[in-house]
Amino acid sequence: MGLGVKKQDTVVVTTGREKGKKGRVLFVMPAKDKVIVEKVNMRKRHMKPSRKYSQGGIIEKEAPLHISNVMLLCPKCGKPSRVGTLLLDGGGKSRVCKKCGEAIE
Repeated sequence: MGLGVKKQDTVVVTTGREKGKKGRVLFVMPAKDKVIVEKVNMRKRHMKPSRKYSQGGIIEKEAPLHISNVMLLCPKCGKPSRVGTLLLDGGGKSRVCKKCGEAIE
């Protein structure tokens, strides 16, 4: 299954309690169909002191969202849209915005 969303893409959350929030994709988990979006779906985690967290305490970090709950924001038209693919002459593929038809990247 092609996910259509890559790292560093700007997405908008379409469902759930985070609906309407926009953010940059930090990490994609294709095997689980999940993404981690910057400053969206924040959770508190109680951490013991370690090398990474010398102080320990309560750390806030992003939790994964299901890929079906986010939509790519088209950089050209600025609207959330589905992602299509376009076959190029050289045999490669390109991602395309389904609303305006412009190539993404």
